[in-house]
Amino acid sequence: MRQSDHTETRRWLDRHGLAGAEPTPLLATRLAVRRRAKLADSVLLAAFLMGAALTRTLGLFIDGTSSWPPLLMLAALVVGLLVAQWLLGWWVRRADRRAGARLSRRVAHPVELGWPAVLGRPYAAFTVATFAGASLLAVSVLPISDPVLRSGAIVVLISLAGAAASILMQMRQVLASPAVAEDEASLTADVIMRVEDARALVTPSLVWSLPAIFLYGASLGWWNAVSLALVVVGAIALGLIQLRTTGVGAAARRALATR
Repeated sequence: MRQSDHTETRRWLDRHGLAGAEPTPLLATRLAVRRRAKLADSVLLAAFLMGAALTRTLGLFIDGTSSWPPLLMLAALVVGLLVAQWLLGWWVRRADRRAGARLSRRVAHPVELGWPAVLGRPYAAFTVATFAGASLLAVSVLPISDPVLRSGAIVVLISLAGAAASILMQMRQVLASPAVAEDEASLTADVIMRVEDARALVTPSLVWSLPAIFLYGASLGWWNAVSLALVVVGAIALGLIQLRTTGVGAAARRALATR
């Protein structure tokens, strides 16, 4: 194990209350894969936002008789982002399986880990509320007599459905994947990683971005203000949840202790 990996693993263990655990190559490998996946996801989201902004700008210079070509390009960007995010999750799970296959002995979770224990009800409620708010906003602008706004709302609704399906599929992978652990310490670390993965999965970066990018019409309207309000209120709510709910390490230990 490289010294940098050892240091990063040591810091991660200390941060989650596992100061007495040894920074093993197994943990270092799993954490390194997650760091790379997190970085790649951030790059993907940034590329999506830049691509969406560029597509919208180009749409202003083409024939204005139809709003569908730029919106179809934006929809293609959303689909590409969702597929890439799903592939990142699949890559992390595949790395976990390969790491587990090299273990001389494996231990299993003593209890079944469900979403209330791994994700937590506050995060689940926040995710549902975020999707519901963005969906309600998109539906509410459909009656407005602006073809650009209506077509954008349709793309938002389709994209939200795809994002929800992607989260559900990846959450199922997080919950159903077998433990990659060889002792009690690595089993606790395994659950901590699941809690981290689940909470990162429901962070609504894409959901916040969709209304602000797609819901634009011939002129500014109340929908633009609501799109920004969803981001501000959502960020405050997420911050409060993070402050008031149990930390990752404590949540993992409570999930293991549940009978």
